[in-house]
Amino acid sequence: MHCVFVNIRCKPGTSYKVAEEITLREFHSELYSTSGPFDLLLKVYIPQTDDVGIFINENLLTIPNIERTETTLTFKAF
Repeated sequence: MHCVFVNIRCKPGTSYKVAEEITLREFHSELYSTSGPFDLLLKVYIPQTDDVGIFINENLLTIPNIERTETTLTFKAF
């Protein structure tokens, strides 16, 4: 599994709606509200056989009110 973190910036006033939609789709491991330039931090495990970009595009970026994302791929846990 690929462990991927995605920072999500939502349109103003919509972060709770976006978080609810992510939760309903049930593809995430953890989801947090955050301070700073992004509103949400998503942790997701993507199967090794899946393309990370396609997974993010099809499962996350189809959610309304997401303004911008930043994806961090992980390699090894210590």
